[in-house]
Amino acid sequence: MNPQGERWTAERVLELAPDAASRKAGARLATPGPWSGAGAHTGAVWGECEGSGGKPYRTVVDLSGPGFHCSCPSRKFPCKHALGLLLSWSEGPGSVPEGTPPDWAGQWLDKRRQREAAGSGGAASGTSRGPADPEAARRRAERRAARIAEGASELERRLADLLRSGLASADAASYGRWEETAARMVDAQAPGLAARVRELASVAGSGSGAGRTSRLLEECALLHTLNQGFLRLDELPEPLAATVRARVGITPDAASLLASAPLVRDRWLVLAQRDGDDGRLVTRRVWLRGRDTGRMALLLSYGAAGRAPELSLPVGLALDADLAFHPSARPLRAVLGTRHAAPAPVPGPPPGGDAEEALRAYGEALRDDPWLEGWPVVLSGVVPVPGTDGGDWRLADADGRSALPAVSPGGDESALWRLTAISGGRPVRVFGECGHRGFTPLLAWAPEPVAL
Repeated sequence: MNPQGERWTAERVLELAPDAASRKAGARLATPGPWSGAGAHTGAVWGECEGSGGKPYRTVVDLSGPGFHCSCPSRKFPCKHALGLLLSWSEGPGSVPEGTPPDWAGQWLDKRRQREAAGSGGAASGTSRGPADPEAARRRAERRAARIAEGASELERRLADLLRSGLASADAASYGRWEETAARMVDAQAPGLAARVRELASVAGSGSGAGRTSRLLEECALLHTLNQGFLRLDELPEPLAATVRARVGITPDAASLLASAPLVRDRWLVLAQRDGDDGRLVTRRVWLRGRDTGRMALLLSYGAAGRAPELSLPVGLALDADLAFHPSARPLRAVLGTRHAAPAPVPGPPPGGDAEEALRAYGEALRDDPWLEGWPVVLSGVVPVPGTDGGDWRLADADGRSALPAVSPGGDESALWRLTAISGGRPVRVFGECGHRGFTPLLAWAPEPVAL
């Protein structure tokens, strides 16, 4: 324990972000450059951040709630300034100097703590990471849902205009307009809608290649279906409604999920771990499979400013632990709870199927979640086959009766050549994701697991 209180990890800070856009924006502000007068002392962090206005934004965080206050006009809670300040503080002693709160920060902290003492709201426990006032949390959720509904209605009008004028009108010049629309979806706190709009924008700006029109139609249909699903949430069965909320970008934080969702204990085999880095935020994806339940699970964790996420699990070993799954019609994403033992070796690889079984698994998952990009599966007895000039790779069943297109992870074709070297022309067992683009291999056994 230090004089400023228990220091949080960057991952814990990023879990507070209301959406992915806020994580990235906060990560950009996790440097000393834009900040002045920053300080921390006994459960509080504060600072002034340069912004687009004439005066810096004043930001203060009460760590015992947590509670946030910022003079910026953002409607997100917490805003990017609060996240950036906390990320700077999380870097360790000396990152934010210890000091005495200035008057503007001290006054807010005093009023907040007076309300706590009077029992009229605020945090009741310094260890709580969720909202301390359920009624206030409900009102914030309703305001956010209303903003997302406005964004979805705006998108419906934009899609109607596009279809009325014809898909051919969505040329490269329209890319900027769709990017503006995506930015408005971020403002509406709907990062899932923003991501789908950006995908549509990338297709619109891709020229006039083969299949462009059909891809545009597919993206329009998926976006329209997601809009309508959110606008009619009360008409959907709850599992599908939960899927729609997640696809729009409304997800519970890890602490509340572990406290409320059923826990699934198993010996979880760590199948793969991959990082994606866009220069501002590192996203780590860890795939697990329960040895007893046979369930697949995906863990997501984040690291700011190029730092690796805190969560790291050894690929090829099994972890005796509890998982809490995010609500969904086809639960996959999960949160890691209590670990009951250290990771241990497993006697052998998990069972796998052929190409037809992989497609069947993906099809069943797609039935429950139409916006799904891929589903984790294990293929057994497949041979990697490069196409002409190294293109059009396939993973063929040993009997040659069926095959799946092979997609290199992260665009790194060397992974497919490594898989070919592991195989040596013989059937191998491979874990990866089966989706509409094909099968992306992530791990192979030969006979020990080898990350691709």
